[in-house]
Amino acid sequence: MIPSDERMLQILVETRTIAMVGASTRPDRDSHRVGEYLVAAGFKVIPVNPTHAGEALFGTTVRASLSEIDEPVEMLNLFRRSDHVREAVDEALAALPGLKSVWMQLGVSNAEARAAAEAKGIAVVENRCLMVEHRRLMPRRV
Repeated sequence: MIPSDERMLQILVETRTIAMVGASTRPDRDSHRVGEYLVAAGFKVIPVNPTHAGEALFGTTVRASLSEIDEPVEMLNLFRRSDHVREAVDEALAALPGLKSVWMQLGVSNAEARAAAEAKGIAVVENRCLMVEHRRLMPRRV
């Protein structure tokens, strides 16, 4: 289920820090372009990717896992295959106590992960590009 425009806008307005699982250091990758856009829009983006752990990306250090993040995070943004989403959501639920939303990128959805997050009162957006929705719903922000 896709939340209403009003609900997605509320999620965007309430979010300051985003943990991006699947962030890439390669500029030709969607996660890299989306991350750069989000930083330009004023969000703090914490990249998570074990392959690039310790490298600099989006003005911060890439973390190997969500459990390495030691600051408040409101949104989990997932650039992972749908069959790997539940694992990431479970880790986020355990490691990120201030989590308010889970946003799965285009082509990504997982009913079990959605149910687990929603059971904790966390909003879920599936199969939507965060950058596209931000541009559409908050066009004057970037």
